[in-house]
Amino acid sequence: MKSKIQNLICVTNRHLCNGDFLTRIEKIVKYKPKAILLREKDLDESEYEVLAKNVIKICKNESVPCILHNFVDVALKLKADAIHMTFAMLRIMSAEEKAKFSEIGASCHSAEEARKAQSAGCTYIIAGHIFDTLSKKNIPPRGLDFFQEVIKNVTIPVYAIGGINKDNINSVLNAGASGVCVMSAPMQCENLDEYFNAW
Repeated sequence: MKSKIQNLICVTNRHLCNGDFLTRIEKIVKYKPKAILLREKDLDESEYEVLAKNVIKICKNESVPCILHNFVDVALKLKADAIHMTFAMLRIMSAEEKAKFSEIGASCHSAEEARKAQSAGCTYIIAGHIFDTLSKKNIPPRGLDFFQEVIKNVTIPVYAIGGINKDNINSVLNAGASGVCVMSAPMQCENLDEYFNAW
């Protein structure tokens, strides 16, 4: 059976990281996930740029795509191929900026947002959260019906996020997901070999 690792976008959160963050990224990319999404929301632009340079280099060494997050000027300066935006930030990107990227993603929380994101030039969408997740403890999950509604309203790939693991990934893929996003486990787990080989 083909491994599902190639369906995984690993979203970063260095505050969850077990050990040194860059060392953890070096270990993760050796398993060849679909991409690393560098999502460090608390950093300012200059701090993010310094971190992004290092992560891009690590990803290139293993031929794993690195998707930068929200800082358009940093992404342009570093000649990044891909950027992921909040829906609000996507709407204020200029057409000239969008033209510089081969991949533009947006986080969407409704079918309407997804439609608007596609119209605004997105090449893929991340929708969630689908299942219960510790990162959104007091917010009920949106579930697979919501996810299928998003998929029905767009023609671009849709990735699921929120509480996804080896036990429920098939239900998400069967619902039409192009792939899934995972954050907590790759950042925290003690045995990455065990984690990735279980998919």
